[in-house]
Amino acid sequence: MTLVSPSSGTSSRWPEVFGVFLQLGLTAFGGPAAHIGYFRQIFVIRRAWLNEDAFAELVTLCQFLPGPASSQMGFVIGLIRAGPAGAVAAWLGFTLPAALLMAAFATGVARLGGPLIAGLEHGLALVATAVVAQAVLAMARTLAPDPRRIGIALAAILIVTVLSPVAGQGVAIAVGLLAGIWLCRPTDVTGPDALSPDVSRAA
Repeated sequence: MTLVSPSSGTSSRWPEVFGVFLQLGLTAFGGPAAHIGYFRQIFVIRRAWLNEDAFAELVTLCQFLPGPASSQMGFVIGLIRAGPAGAVAAWLGFTLPAALLMAAFATGVARLGGPLIAGLEHGLALVATAVVAQAVLAMARTLAPDPRRIGIALAAILIVTVLSPVAGQGVAIAVGLLAGIWLCRPTDVTGPDALSPDVSRAA
């Protein structure tokens, strides 16, 4: 995937980017794993801002970096679509509502407490588990489409399950890197065509 600098004409798109990410910020529940599933539905399937290959590579890059992958992905998608103004618009639209809602919820929990709040938290945890599972299954069809990639994914699950969280993540990343070089080397080089046609023309 080649991320190109948007042309000057794309800077006017930042209100569109802000609107889309604000809607996601208010409705995309479930945490980063579920957010990535929502991103694929919106930006690959519905709006075609990225194609499947570019989206998969962006997921890989942002999952490798420390920090919340969904926030990083939103920032980059906004940058691709509308330049620096789009990146800022995406971050504000997606992150600010969640921060405000979390602060309000934490304040309410601290003041109320009791069995009602405990039951509410437990119910939300169960729903979040289902949302994340659905997102993971949806992305698995794209990111692990053949036996080799399925094998790498299962090996990573086994590693992070058996080892401690910190060590498991590092070992899983290293094993995935080596296995990908050995088993999944592409026969061609993905270029700007991995992006949507609109973004490719900005090159």
